[in-house]
Amino acid sequence: MKRISRYRRHKAAAPLLLFFALLTVGATFSVASATTSAETTSADRSVQIEEGRQIFLKGCSSCHGLNAEGAQIAPSLIGVGAASVDFQVGTGRMPMADMSTQAMRKDPIYNAEETAALAAYVATLAPGPAIPGESELNFERDGSTAEGGELFRNNCAMCHNFAGQGGALTQGKYAPTLMGVEPKHIYEAMVTGPQSMPVFSDKTITPEEKLSIIKWIKSAEKEPNLGGASLGRVGPVTEGLLGWVLGLGMLIGVAVWLAMKAR
Repeated sequence: MKRISRYRRHKAAAPLLLFFALLTVGATFSVASATTSAETTSADRSVQIEEGRQIFLKGCSSCHGLNAEGAQIAPSLIGVGAASVDFQVGTGRMPMADMSTQAMRKDPIYNAEETAALAAYVATLAPGPAIPGESELNFERDGSTAEGGELFRNNCAMCHNFAGQGGALTQGKYAPTLMGVEPKHIYEAMVTGPQSMPVFSDKTITPEEKLSIIKWIKSAEKEPNLGGASLGRVGPVTEGLLGWVLGLGMLIGVAVWLAMKAR
């Protein structure tokens, strides 16, 4: 008892007791806050998924089925992932009135919150590619323009043109231009393979290489047209056609003028 009393009278006892008391209170508060935060996040997620389900039933189920199982006019959405929905809806390609034609990029019908809710709902149906976060899209830091140009020419130029301006495909389809496309949507297109585009998995093109491709595309957007009108940057075909049309037209005009003058 005397030994315990001596420890209690020690001048360091009070600060130590206060420290342990504060540590206990802090730990308890942190655990309680984490539990509350997790419950709030889970509740918000559930609300978002339910909102997405309602949007799907009103705007998508007539083509894709009530359970997103697909139909004759539209494919199944089970397993496509949130990234596919974010790309198709965020670029205005979906919803579309005529599923027999190629979906074109246009102003989206749903806003960002509605698109995120719809993507969250579809993601619950089966595992699929997720929407890339901002940390995964830092192409300025993690990408290489030179490497991206080489990768683009080897994997993308045969459809999208060597300058990313787009080009014609078979059966009346086309590869759209990549100019003005958000980096997130370019990344999502590579991992989901919309329409005629193949899927470039992380084994085929790594995430770092995808960022390099995006960096090259963004650098191509900023390139000035030092030679004047770019004519779509599709090479000598349009330039030669324009030269022949204008050149021959001028020659024919001069010939007609000389003939009329001779009369």
